[in-house]
Amino acid sequence: MSGFAADKSHPRYQSLLMRHRLELAAKAGMLADSALIAHGRGEAYDYLLGEKTIPSAHDATMEALAQLQNANSAVISLNGNAIALAGMELMQLASLLQIPVEVNIFYRTPERMSALLNHLSKIKSDNELDVEILGGNPNAKIPGLEGPRANCCKSGIYDSDVILVPLEDGDRCEALVAMGKTVLVIDLNPLSRSAKMGSVTIVDELSRVANNLLVGAMQKITRKPSSNYDNSQHLQAAIDYITSTLSSKGK
Repeated sequence: MSGFAADKSHPRYQSLLMRHRLELAAKAGMLADSALIAHGRGEAYDYLLGEKTIPSAHDATMEALAQLQNANSAVISLNGNAIALAGMELMQLASLLQIPVEVNIFYRTPERMSALLNHLSKIKSDNELDVEILGGNPNAKIPGLEGPRANCCKSGIYDSDVILVPLEDGDRCEALVAMGKTVLVIDLNPLSRSAKMGSVTIVDELSRVANNLLVGAMQKITRKPSSNYDNSQHLQAAIDYITSTLSSKGK
């Protein structure tokens, strides 16, 4: 990757790679000014998780995959950071599952939308992926939500029954749940409102989740969604893991 010199033997190579992807995306006009702050906040939680997928996160990931595979109308909602960090993998996942992606951002400007949509279109054409890319011309609104993120596409977010929302914000997650949707959240903070409001919350770093979902889809791992999935139990497992990690480091 141009300008990225870290050696793969570096113990934090993957984290440095994600930072570099964000730097490139920022230079390309894809990100809001606050994007790097948001990433740093999540990265702090990832330190506490040991920068790895813990068992409860893996289980939540497989439940999310089952929900996507068994949905009537699933969609992957993408913001700038998600596209910068795992745009390729999420587009590949969408192609395998034959579901659309929809760009939905809070700090919406014509310039940012153009940069993000063009980036996804290039991934699609370069890799010959069969994915519908939505978001450029929203024609519906999420009820009970104000601001730019209320705008969405009827054939995407609005009509979906299952929606994967990486790096979500709490108010939109709450509004989507209120619409009766199964909301699959990726959030490194198990205490956030998004994490608590989500139907299935994966407490893990986005690029790891995207790869785990993609591998599962490629291996044709299929299972029915759990009838008794307890999201709060999985969140507590993540909190317990972090607490145990801090306790062991303090000894």
